[in-house]
Amino acid sequence: MTPSKRILIIGATSGLGREIAAIYARRGCCVMACGRKVEALNELKSEFPDPVATSMLDVNADDCAERLNLLLTDFAPDTLINCAGIGWANPELDIEIDRSTVMTNCLGFTTVADTAFNYFASRGIDARLAAISSVASTKPLPIGLSYSASKRYQAAYLEGLNLLRRIKHLPLTITDVRPGYVATPLLDPTRRYPMLMQPERAARLIVKAIDRRRRVAVIDTRWLLLVGLWRLIPSWLWARLPIKLAL
Repeated sequence: MTPSKRILIIGATSGLGREIAAIYARRGCCVMACGRKVEALNELKSEFPDPVATSMLDVNADDCAERLNLLLTDFAPDTLINCAGIGWANPELDIEIDRSTVMTNCLGFTTVADTAFNYFASRGIDARLAAISSVASTKPLPIGLSYSASKRYQAAYLEGLNLLRRIKHLPLTITDVRPGYVATPLLDPTRRYPMLMQPERAARLIVKAIDRRRRVAVIDTRWLLLVGLWRLIPSWLWARLPIKLAL
């Protein structure tokens, strides 16, 4: 197994993205950390001045594909990890919240996935492409419909990319990482969350899954058992269950 040496991480300014960047930096890998918040990128760079380079990148910007292509060409990574994503509880169906969620988790995600896939495909290199989806992709969650639907979109898209990779006979590993609740800034600190995982541990498990070239990785075994049961529940019964999982 060839270890990753040049890692490009999108959404590296906080939460899982920052923790994953730190893990690879401590390994001595060359890390390109990307995100919207320049100040947070500078803080990461100051902590790891030698192995980390940074670049501002907004997955929702019109020039995202162009900027990402330039980064890929200049940095030449063997691994790209997309950690950019948002999600909030929205049982009131606030339109702006849902539009923002779909914009980032579907349109922004697709821009990154397509650009990265085409880059690796054009070079035919042994590479890794990973994205952070969620266990919420398994079933629709009424507390956050746009979030769970967007994560289902991501899971289906990554599965489709794996099929396309096989058709094209590419030496590319695509990993769909599905964490449960992780204590990141996206979560409301006043709420209680089931099976909450700290970001440091979650990041270690994510990196381990990518290193092992997993196709789908539910990183918490507790959630692995739960979503396995979820899949067995028919839609008519799911609609009758008192599902109140908070984002």
